[in-house]
Amino acid sequence: MLNRSLAMTLVAATFAGCGGPSPADVDEIKKGQKEILAKLDALDKAVAQVKAAPAAAQRPQVDANKVYTLNAGDSPSRGPADAKVTIVEFSDYQCPFCSQAETLLDQVTAAYPKDVKRVYKQFPLTSIHPNAMPASKAAIAAGKQGKFWEMHAKLFANQRELTADNFKKWAEEIKLDVAKFEKDMASPDVQSQVDKEMQEAKAADVTGTPTIFVNGKRLQQRSMDGFKAAIDASMPKS
Repeated sequence: MLNRSLAMTLVAATFAGCGGPSPADVDEIKKGQKEILAKLDALDKAVAQVKAAPAAAQRPQVDANKVYTLNAGDSPSRGPADAKVTIVEFSDYQCPFCSQAETLLDQVTAAYPKDVKRVYKQFPLTSIHPNAMPASKAAIAAGKQGKFWEMHAKLFANQRELTADNFKKWAEEIKLDVAKFEKDMASPDVQSQVDKEMQEAKAADVTGTPTIFVNGKRLQQRSMDGFKAAIDASMPKS
């Protein structure tokens, strides 16, 4: 309404000019007035639509104290089977942050050799990392010949070069039966393993990588101090 009043005021001010307007001037002014009012109507409608639109859905907040049930299952692991603390990570071989986390996780397992078991689960972010899924399959296929961690290291060390030719080359370098490796990579069993772990991730409210759990509780601070605090809090009290 204020905008319309302003438009009318501007029109009146034009009429108040020296000598008064000619008929042609009046027609031109009326035409301009109609255009202004039409634009104002459109603006009012747009504002009303914005006000009426529901608020954008917010990402649900994750409960930092929630403890998830995460089983090692068939996923590759390192550390004692009877470890007091189990670290489960959901990761993506094409994710640069996951690559950075590798060094930290190695330090953590080295610092707690008798108390911590590390479990690696696949969560390839296929919508943004097109090479992550084949890399996951390469790691699992290598695991069928007992060389998961060797292939795992190759993939992260060369995560900008995740190609079929390189998977084959690395399989040769770590002494795999290459024909079996390639057959396993293409097998339904390997795809099923990736799918299973991705479902586990979703059940644990995982949306990005790396996401790490310490005895089922989501790690909040990805640093050595953060791991130490989480591990020490998870240790059975004597």
